Amino acid sequence: MIDQQQPAAAHAPVAVSVTPAADSSAHHRRLQWQILIGFIVGLVAGLVAYTFAPGAPWVDFVVTYITGPVGQIFLRLLFMLVIPLLFAALVVGIAEMGEIRSLRRVGIRTLIYTVIVSSIAVVISLAAVNILRPGDGVDRAAANDLLAQGAAGAASIVEASAESKAGVEQVLAIVPSNIVTAMSENDILAVMFFALFFGIGLLLVQTPRTAMLKSAIEGVFEVAMRLIGLVIRLAPIAIFCFMFNLSAQFGWDLLAKLAAFVGVVLLALGIQMFGVFPLLLKFLARKSPVAFFRETREASVMAFSTASSNATLPTALRVAENELRLPPRISRFVLTIGATANQNGTAMFEGVTVLFLAQFFGVELDLGQQAFVMLICILAGIGTAGVPGGSLPVIALIMGGVGVPPEGIGLILGVDRFLDMCRTTLNVVGDLVAATVISAGAGAEETEPAAGAYLAV
Repeated sequence: MIDQQQPAAAHAPVAVSVTPAADSSAHHRRLQWQILIGFIVGLVAGLVAYTFAPGAPWVDFVVTYITGPVGQIFLRLLFMLVIPLLFAALVVGIAEMGEIRSLRRVGIRTLIYTVIVSSIAVVISLAAVNILRPGDGVDRAAANDLLAQGAAGAASIVEASAESKAGVEQVLAIVPSNIVTAMSENDILAVMFFALFFGIGLLLVQTPRTAMLKSAIEGVFEVAMRLIGLVIRLAPIAIFCFMFNLSAQFGWDLLAKLAAFVGVVLLALGIQMFGVFPLLLKFLARKSPVAFFRETREASVMAFSTASSNATLPTALRVAENELRLPPRISRFVLTIGATANQNGTAMFEGVTVLFLAQFFGVELDLGQQAFVMLICILAGIGTAGVPGGSLPVIALIMGGVGVPPEGIGLILGVDRFLDMCRTTLNVVGDLVAATVISAGAGAEETEPAAGAYLAV
């Protein structure tokens, strides 16, 4: 990522980083096609079983001893990696805001803006799901059967959720007294709090030893992401198993609910894109929304076609400087941070998915549980993604934490490629909106380029 942001004269590092990115993009496309094939084949096979052999013994045998265990192994691998992944992602995400010291108010504004706008995005997505309730109306008996299977598959997480505190005790429980215990109990809020606190500590202490520590945590992050990438290669097989189980139990209701899910996701993304962002541009940046969308269309098209914020970053940087005419020092800082920490679209998708599947399986979430979902979605946006299905462990863990069968993720992964393109577009446009708003509010001290500013970012 750093190589892509060097001045134009530094041709060699940029050239070196192009080939791996291209290979990664090609692999991503192949994997998405494989997942789609697994989704369709599993769906068709399950519908055939539901239509022509309802309740047949061989169907129960396949679900119990073949497709069910394969799907559970896939989920257990994700759960095994999710805690180190989220811990390292949050620490690195906060620690890489080290430029806050040199950019002062710009860095603080970026952090505050990211939290507030991400909160608005998640609230919109949760409100859309609660109002439209796309997951209601399925066969409750079949849902309860799969609910019981899901609870057994993620027993430790569901057990931790069932024993969660309420009121003041719930707030106090966010601050862990023993981080090792919190990790062993899959207490995700406590782990995230510690990660945020630890990341702030790395910001405050700038020594050679802490630099080595940060590098080691980055290594943990890279290893976790690599392992997640290996696990995701099993996704086509796992998705086939999930979809066979779901369609064999729920039949044709599944297709209608899937279409409703896609519609709600697109509605929520559209409200953020064409409702919230224009208001931010108009009232905070004094910028015409029509002119903004016209000037940023190149980055939007690139984001939609690649479905990758990192792959779109060079285009976004060029658009910010050449089309939007933003101060390079500010735009480079905000867009670099935003590529990993300002993922409105990803946070919205996670929130919609969890609540939709909770409705699908008949799990009623109270306001406290929905607040839990909202907070995790916001925090996970700081470091989630980087590999295909990067948000998958977070979604599965949140589902387990509120008592929803994690294997329900198979229902949405078949349409994830299209939704990934849409939410990536929102992520990239949101980063450019953030750069525009923060540039408009920055004082002369921040907008004057400093010696070495390009390399610092």
